[in-house]
Amino acid sequence: MITMKKDNSKAFETVQRCSVSLDTSLLDAMKLMDETKVKTLFVLREDSFEGIVTLGDIQRAIINNIALSEPVSKILDRNKIYGYISEGEDAIKEKMRRMRAEAMPILDEEGNLVDVWFWKDLFNKADLAKREKIDLPVVIMAGGKGTRLKPLTNVIPKPLVPVGDKTILEVIMDQFEAIGCTKFYMSVNYKSDLLRYYLDQLEHRYDVEFFEEEQPLGTIGSVSLLKDRITTPFFVSNCDSINEQDYRDVYDYHCNNHNDMTIVTMVKSFKIPYGVIETSEDGLMTNLREKPDLTFQVNTGVYILNPECIDEIPEGEFFHITQLMERIKARGGRVGCFPVSEHAWKDMGEWPEYLKMIDVL
Repeated sequence: MITMKKDNSKAFETVQRCSVSLDTSLLDAMKLMDETKVKTLFVLREDSFEGIVTLGDIQRAIINNIALSEPVSKILDRNKIYGYISEGEDAIKEKMRRMRAEAMPILDEEGNLVDVWFWKDLFNKADLAKREKIDLPVVIMAGGKGTRLKPLTNVIPKPLVPVGDKTILEVIMDQFEAIGCTKFYMSVNYKSDLLRYYLDQLEHRYDVEFFEEEQPLGTIGSVSLLKDRITTPFFVSNCDSINEQDYRDVYDYHCNNHNDMTIVTMVKSFKIPYGVIETSEDGLMTNLREKPDLTFQVNTGVYILNPECIDEIPEGEFFHITQLMERIKARGGRVGCFPVSEHAWKDMGEWPEYLKMIDVL
C-alpha cells in the first residue's frame, strides 16, 4: 500500500507521476524516464507498492538480450535495498550514498510505502562526485569537415560550433574530465589551426596532444598514428554529439564483460502507423501486428577500445570504425554494446538536430 501522509505531497506527486504498472513494457518505462527526466520509476499494482525499476535495470536487461517489449515484471528485483522507518536518518543516507540512489523508498514494517527520499534534497553535487574516478586517455576525432552544418562550418571547424556558452568540444571534454580523464589526443585536419588557436586561448587549459591526418583516413584510421603511445583502454569520441551517460558505467561494463571494444548505443524506437503483415510461401499471412514499435540500437560515436585494437588499424589507409568492428569479430573478439536512452543522447550532425540541441541546453 501507499500510506504517505498528506503533508508529504511532493513525494506522493512524484510517485504518481513516475510510476508504472507491472505489465508496462520496458520500452514504455524507458520513454517515461526520458519524459520525466528521472532514472527511477515506482512499480505499482493499483495502490500497492511493488518495487522500483531503474535505468540501470533496463540497460542490463538490454545487454542480456531481453526484449524491450517484455513487461517490467520480468526484470523487477524483489531484493532491492530500501529504507525503513525503524532506521535512523544517518543509516538511510549511508545506503543512498553507497548505492548512489536517485530516490530511496521508505517502507514500514509491513512493506507499505510511507515516504520517498530524493538525492537532490539531501546531498549536493560534490557528494555525487565522490564516486571513484578513472583516468583513461580520450581520443577526440576532430578532423572532419562538418559538411552537413554548412555554411557555419565554412567559417569554423565543427568542434568549435557553440552549444550554450561553450563549444561542443569543451562540453565533451568537460564530461570526460568530470569522471577523471585528463589526457586528450586530438585527431585534426580541417581548419586545425583555428582549433589549436582556440584551445590555446582558453582560461581552462586542457592537456591535449594533437596528431594530424595528412589526408582523410576515415572514422578511425588516424588512430593508427597512436601506436605505442597508448597502453591502456581508452575512449574514442566524435565531435558532434553529447551524451548524458556517466561513462564510468560504460567502462565498468567493458571490463566486466571482457570486451575488446564497447560501443555506446542509443535505443531508438519508431512507431509504424500501419498494421504490419507477415507472410510465408504463396503469400499466406502468418502474423499481423497492429502499429508496432520497431526498436534499434544506434551507434552514438563513442567507444572504449583496448590498446591492442590500435594494432588492427592499418597505417596510412582510409579505415572506418565499422571495419575495425568486423575485424575484431572475425578473430573471435568481443564487441559489446552499452545502451542509453533516446533523450540522453543529443546529436548535432545536421541543422535540425543542432537547432533542437541548442534549444534544450
